[in-house]
Amino acid sequence: MRRFMTALLVFFAAASAFAAPKAPAPKAVAPPAIPHAVAMFMATLSGDGKTKVTYAAAAHGTRFFFEESSGVTVYSFDGDGYRKSEFLKGATLAKALKKYSGAEPAAPAAK
Repeated sequence: MRRFMTALLVFFAAASAFAAPKAPAPKAVAPPAIPHAVAMFMATLSGDGKTKVTYAAAAHGTRFFFEESSGVTVYSFDGDGYRKSEFLKGATLAKALKKYSGAEPAAPAAK
């Protein structure tokens, strides 16, 4: 019985030494501060936390692109902020960026 327990102990020690290492914790990307309008948009987008939301966004020139599962919304910079200009149903962010990849002036830097 003692041999069995010793063998079992050695087996568990060896098994734990060769166990796969734990994956690192995901990196936090939340900013230290969020403007009120952005916070309210994010809360509304996720139904006040009831729905998990996945999206992608990009800015190119004077346009901002917001991709969600149904397509891409294109916003144009109007000197003060971005206003919705078009919805590309079923499009991906890459396709929308390609469509609007023509030369245009860059948006002014934030104040």
